[in-house]
Amino acid sequence: MTAAPAGPLTIAVIGAGGKMGMRVSDNLVRTDHLVRYCETSEAGRQRVQQAGREVTDAVTAVPDADVVILAVPDIALGPVSADLVPQLKAGAVVLTLDPAAAYAGLLTKRSDLEYVVAHPCHPSVFLERTTPEEYADTFGGIAAPQDVVAAIESGDEAKRALAESVVRVMYAPVLDVHWVTVKQLAYLEPTLVETVACMVGDLLNEALKETVHTVGVPEAAARAMLLGHTQVALANTLKGDNPFSDACLIAMDYGRETIIKDDWKKIFNDEQLDTVIARMLHLNDKG
Repeated sequence: MTAAPAGPLTIAVIGAGGKMGMRVSDNLVRTDHLVRYCETSEAGRQRVQQAGREVTDAVTAVPDADVVILAVPDIALGPVSADLVPQLKAGAVVLTLDPAAAYAGLLTKRSDLEYVVAHPCHPSVFLERTTPEEYADTFGGIAAPQDVVAAIESGDEAKRALAESVVRVMYAPVLDVHWVTVKQLAYLEPTLVETVACMVGDLLNEALKETVHTVGVPEAAARAMLLGHTQVALANTLKGDNPFSDACLIAMDYGRETIIKDDWKKIFNDEQLDTVIARMLHLNDKG
């Protein structure tokens, strides 16, 4: 890969007072880059100022920025990009944190800009943690190392290196940055990790509540059994650490027959990807 730029960059964080805006700003403020923090909501502006950072209006922050990070909700990316993209200098990088709006074609485009999406993987369930800070950092971006998956639409190697240099500090500490296409990133998020993994996590929580409230098992006992066996289930299925017992395999088959629809893999079809992203972005709500 082409080497990353040697000197500091000028970076504008749009939505700097939001959840992700605050997270990435907490890391960017530690760098030599000139970072400008933009926020429109009063509560967000207060959060930025309480963190010891100065709020800058986007009209001032954007025109000379090398990288503009759009840390705003997916449903706001269309109107926000429509407002800001015309103000950017040629060659600037527009960096979004989720692929939905980019995949759906909602971002305002200019041929002389670079568009990058970079989404954190969060620390792996199998990450070897060694400090209390790493154990406490389940989300990532503070102490526990994580990977990042990113996509650049043009494929320009120099811009990719520049973007990766920013991605590595805003999501630090970062192990690897995996480069894919925008469509592939959309299949990772939402399909793989939200439609499947997050849904399964929520299902586990529902099953825990049923075990406690309907069956009457003491919560401490049920939680201990679930958390330990969740680790074993993931280790056995995703790493192949140990084989399941024959009885467990029978129970797993019963669970699949009872809970999972036979055609569930249709979520990996383009039509289904379009459907879930349209729902996420409320595209069908617009008259």
